[in-house]
Amino acid sequence: MAKNPVVVYGASGYTGRLVCEYLCQFNVPFTAAGSDASELHSVVTRIPGIETAEYDIVESDISYSSLMRLFGGSSVVINTVGPFAALAPDVVQASLDSGMHYIDPSGEQNWLLNAKGNWGKLFAASDLLLGPGIAHMYTTGEIAAGFCLETPGLDSLDILTLWKGVPSAASAKTILTNLREEWFYLEQNQYVKGEALTFFEVVVPGRHEVTLALPWGGTGHPVWFKDDPRVANVRAAGGVFDRRIMEQTLETMRMIQEQVVDVPEEEQASALERVAATMQSRTPPRENPRINQTVDSVYASGPTGQNHCIIRGNCNYKQTALLQAYAAYSLLQQGNRRTGFSSGCQAFGHRELHAILKTFGLVADPIISSATSMR
Repeated sequence: MAKNPVVVYGASGYTGRLVCEYLCQFNVPFTAAGSDASELHSVVTRIPGIETAEYDIVESDISYSSLMRLFGGSSVVINTVGPFAALAPDVVQASLDSGMHYIDPSGEQNWLLNAKGNWGKLFAASDLLLGPGIAHMYTTGEIAAGFCLETPGLDSLDILTLWKGVPSAASAKTILTNLREEWFYLEQNQYVKGEALTFFEVVVPGRHEVTLALPWGGTGHPVWFKDDPRVANVRAAGGVFDRRIMEQTLETMRMIQEQVVDVPEEEQASALERVAATMQSRTPPRENPRINQTVDSVYASGPTGQNHCIIRGNCNYKQTALLQAYAAYSLLQQGNRRTGFSSGCQAFGHRELHAILKTFGLVADPIISSATSMR
């Protein structure tokens, strides 16, 4: 059983160890959990600043019964183990049955729709937060959208997230899982199925270059804004600055279509593992803010005008970990502003989340331009 208020499940992974690092900085006691105690001990004891932390290490597999034993007495679980559509359901159910708030970094659209449909109302009835998709890939763009939507009358969002870096091994598997699933965008408040192998030619904001962007499984934005009366239309895309990497990713998508989608269901997981290994099979180096830059660009438009918000930043994995650690810290400090299924900004506020990212030097002030008519 965990003895601390926050459980980080998957603490030995690339994102999990960063979450633990930021929990140290918030002085939040935590339990580092996962399926391999020796690996957990090896990783967690080398986290920068760990000597200042109050923590314990607990080995637990990801089965419901083991998680129920692990979660007893804790208040928040941060789950970093994906692919989430396959591995998160027992974690969510155990979190609910243990009376814990649930947070993860997943933007897998099929997982978000599943989580919302099966557990959203149950978490709300228990006065708990169900917060999947709290991560740079989704939340920082949502923050930019929040700044744009402070102007009334803008009902359409065009969201672009770009970064410089390589995915972790776990992220590569999740990305590939996303790429083989159906995805949706939002049009006049209805989900519209997107086409397989869709890509976009996009201008990198502030640069004289063009790269490719992909829908990344549709992202969480259409799901979160589906119930927002301000917004009727949402499209989102993402990618890296390096066009060559995006072209390689597009070829990987075509490979999945050819080698994975049509194979028997029981063979698809191993086929995806083989493809994922060609993308990233090891832990990437610690992020460098001079190298691992990020740009989130959002156009919000409506019948009478348009806003454009750009948020420049760095270190997308650090942004993800900080957002999750702050979410847990906030829930412990002041409880939940919103219960049930919620995005990061819905639960904690876009200005508050931007401020915490800026405080830690991970984003700059938003650059907002407006073409909205004044009355």
